Amino acid sequence: MNKKIVANSAIATILSVGVLAATQAQAVPDQPKEWEKCAGIAKAGKNDCGALDGKHGCAGQAIVDNDDTEWVYVPRGTCEKITGGVVAKVKPAK
Repeated sequence: MNKKIVANSAIATILSVGVLAATQAQAVPDQPKEWEKCAGIAKAGKNDCGALDGKHGCAGQAIVDNDDTEWVYVPRGTCEKITGGVVAKVKPAK
């Protein structure tokens, strides 16, 4: 009898995990079709790739918050909604 209870509990757990995973998968929005470089909103050390003025060529090298030459990728159409955000370039999604 004990083995039957353990087996039923295991099956119930597996089913509930599957239902939970399916529910969470529906809550994630679709990937954007295009991205844009949004300058002026990157935090220090959190920029994507090189600075617009060429002072460095790698991600994560911004030294101050909200520098006009540092940027991050955001879904197209959102940059101008962020205070201080300026669209630098639009990029198709991969």
